[in-house]
Amino acid sequence: MSVYQAEYLLSILAGAIAVIFIFTPHEYAHALIAYKSGDMTAKLYGRLTLNPMKHLDPIGYVMCVLTGFGWAKPVPVNPDNFRHYRRGLFGTAVAGVVTNYIIAFIAYPLYLVMVKYVLTLDSVQASRVAYYLVWLVAEIFYLIYAYGMCVFLFNLLPFRPLDGFRIVEALTRGMNPVRRFLETYGYYILWFLIIESFVCRFIYNMFGITYIQYANVLGYVSWVAQNYIGWPIMKLWGLIIP
Repeated sequence: MSVYQAEYLLSILAGAIAVIFIFTPHEYAHALIAYKSGDMTAKLYGRLTLNPMKHLDPIGYVMCVLTGFGWAKPVPVNPDNFRHYRRGLFGTAVAGVVTNYIIAFIAYPLYLVMVKYVLTLDSVQASRVAYYLVWLVAEIFYLIYAYGMCVFLFNLLPFRPLDGFRIVEALTRGMNPVRRFLETYGYYILWFLIIESFVCRFIYNMFGITYIQYANVLGYVSWVAQNYIGWPIMKLWGLIIP
C-alpha cells in the first residue's frame, strides 16, 4: 500500500471519528440550553447526554464524513415551556454552533502542534506505524476544526430544520411569506444542496473534471467557513504556535 493510499484510508477513519466530536457536543448543547431555559423535553427523551449513540443519525453521519456536511438527530424541544420564549428559542438555536466554534478553537492548535512538532520527530519519521498513528491523530484534530467550521456555517442557513431557521423564528413575529417558504421548502432545498455537493465531489474525484467544482454550492460554503469564519482561529494560533 502506498503512502497516498494509506493516508486516504486514514483520512476516512479520521473523518468518522471527528464527526462524533462535532455532532455530539452540538446536540448536547441544544438539550442543555433548552433544559436551562425551562424545557424538560430533551431530558425526558434521553438527549441530555454526551452519549453519541443518542445523537447520531446514520445517514447524516455518513454524509458528513463524505462531504463535510450532514446532520444529527434533532433534539426535541417545546418552546412553549421556555420561561422566556424568544430568549429561550434563540439561545437553544445558537448553542450548537457556538459549541462547534469553541471546539474548533481548541482542536486547531492541537493539530498545529502535532504537525509542526510531533510529526517531524526523528523517532516518528523512522517508524511507519508511529508516523501513521501521529498523522491520524493530527488529521482528526484538523477535521474537527474543518468540519466544525462547515457545520457551523451550514447550520446557520435559514432552512428548516437547521438552527438558522430557529433563529429566524426567534427574531420574527408570527408567520410571514419568507418564513413560510423557508419552513415549507427548506428541507427539500437542503437535500438538493447535499446531493449536489456529493455528486460534484464524486465526479471530480473519479474523473478529475475540475470545472465541476464551480457548481458545488456547499463547496463555497465550506471554503467560506474555513477561510473566513475560521480565519480568527487560524490567525491567532498561527501567531502563538510558530
